Amino acid sequence: MKIWVDADACPIVIKDILYKAAQRTQTELILVANQPLRVPGSLYIKSIQVQPGFDVADNEIVKLVEKNDLVITSDIPLADEVIEKGGQALSPRGELYTVSNIKSRLNMRDFMDAMRASGEHSGGPPALNHSDRQRFANHLDRILSKALKK
Repeated sequence: MKIWVDADACPIVIKDILYKAAQRTQTELILVANQPLRVPGSLYIKSIQVQPGFDVADNEIVKLVEKNDLVITSDIPLADEVIEKGGQALSPRGELYTVSNIKSRLNMRDFMDAMRASGEHSGGPPALNHSDRQRFANHLDRILSKALKK
């Protein structure tokens, strides 16, 4: 199993959790972004810089992800494509996207996009808090423990 990160919008605190987990479990961690990234020196951590552009990083992740890989993203369409390929997707807020919940999340995202396009202002998501970080770390630990047992 590899961990892929949609790194352009991933919070630094989540990246730090991922760096520690990758090192501790010796799991390959690949951050994909359209800007240069500084990552810790490690045999298990690397970054891929893609060309700037809409969904370029997402498309690279979809192209490279394999069955059972984990993708860290808050991009629901990307999570949907990952799940269709047999991968797993986890948001930086600790929400695990699954076959049973991704379509409803995608529908809600599309609805909110339509509302914003009509002039409705919903504000952005709240700031990442301690509970979000804890939920993320707990899901990540469960996924990595399960993968290591295989």
